[in-house]
Amino acid sequence: MNNELGIYTIDTGFSRDIFDAAYLVTHGGRGAFIDSGTNHSLPRFIDALDRAGLTVGDVDWLILTHVHLDHAGGAGKLLAQLPNAKLLVHPRGARHMVDPSVLVAGATAVYGADEMDRSYGSLVPVPQERVVEANDRHEIDVGGRKLVAVETPGHAKHHIAIWDEMTRSFFTGDVFGLSYREFDSAKGPFVLPTTSPVQFEPEELHASIDRLLSYQPQAMYLTHYDRVEDVERLGEDLHEQIDQMTQIARDRHGRPDRHAAIVHALGELYTARARKHGAPLDASQVRKLLANDIELNAQGLEVWLDRSAK
Repeated sequence: MNNELGIYTIDTGFSRDIFDAAYLVTHGGRGAFIDSGTNHSLPRFIDALDRAGLTVGDVDWLILTHVHLDHAGGAGKLLAQLPNAKLLVHPRGARHMVDPSVLVAGATAVYGADEMDRSYGSLVPVPQERVVEANDRHEIDVGGRKLVAVETPGHAKHHIAIWDEMTRSFFTGDVFGLSYREFDSAKGPFVLPTTSPVQFEPEELHASIDRLLSYQPQAMYLTHYDRVEDVERLGEDLHEQIDQMTQIARDRHGRPDRHAAIVHALGELYTARARKHGAPLDASQVRKLLANDIELNAQGLEVWLDRSAK
């Protein structure tokens, strides 16, 4: 929960417990949500306000790190409950919040209408007048607490991370990878990059990770999942894996079984790294917990390969 820092972790309930986090940042009787979860997450955001001793009228901002649906699918519905709040989003993502039809069409094409409804619900448009576009270094105030949007492409072109000057911490969305608590060991948290389609760019992701580390943060608040420290080591792990993953993809480019081969190799990579880390999971548990991430990472690597080949 981290409420001594004025930061409340919200388990959005997306996919499974302890998988998808949003955050409530509070100061001086005011609040800001960072990411929205899905439409099904709304009661959990209201509960977070109750825990913080705030009301819906005390929230000034809903900030989106990017507009992938596990981060932003519930933005319109949540904002409709926050009478005084504005939506802060990267300029490339703003139009998709005002008119989410492209997001809906893309997700429906991948998941189907039934799964779209089950996982996300019907996306609610955000009124244009409530949208503020966050260019790089855009600053906002939350009851006297400064939050700064830092442009961080690599996972998505419309990605921002949020620097909290008070705690010297970043809310990283997906740009600082995934760290599920089931993999924690005596060595600390385990991390892997997310290269999900369709905008993965390895050099941009390397640069964004280095940019976050240049602030010398004390902690990172990940969407998947929660607060991690030891950020220099985790950054090194991410850099190493980005290079390993792109090499895996390059080595299998042109094969008729390319997708299956990349999926298999990623599973081998993560299993070996989890074993070396001392994660308390056997190989089958690693593959089960990471099955969706392995599939999405393989797809993202393939989109990048095909784009690079043109």
